[in-house]
Amino acid sequence: MPLQRLRWVRVVCASLLLASTALTPCVASFGSSQDKQDKKVTQSAAVDNTRMGAYRALAQLSFQAFQKGDNTAAAELARILERTWDQGEWHNSSENSFCKASRSACQSIDEAMDVFIKPVMHYAAKTPEPAAVHTAYNDFLEKLKQAD
Repeated sequence: MPLQRLRWVRVVCASLLLASTALTPCVASFGSSQDKQDKKVTQSAAVDNTRMGAYRALAQLSFQAFQKGDNTAAAELARILERTWDQGEWHNSSENSFCKASRSACQSIDEAMDVFIKPVMHYAAKTPEPAAVHTAYNDFLEKLKQAD
């Protein structure tokens, strides 16, 4: 697949994930708390339908690109992850904002995300250590899992 087409596919996927992240709090606010407790975690297009599913999916895409040696794509996806998190959680002022209610949990997730994405995003200045990126990735996923 030509590089330009591959980048276009990534941009479309990232945009869909971003839209999913933005809509999740809106959709979640319509059900009662009992309805939310009764629902099982499901997936749509391999993205968990959970509060943290879109962030997890973006992290997975970034890490997969990093593993394949596509540092440019990994860095782009890491930046999209960062922006999506910032817009979806930190700057969300709605009543159902997770970070509004769980500031310490969000700080922990944000710190774990930074440890994962910073080496990936700054690959041109310094080649990231694969083992360190893998460890940071797993830690980030664990923090997201705790928040689901």
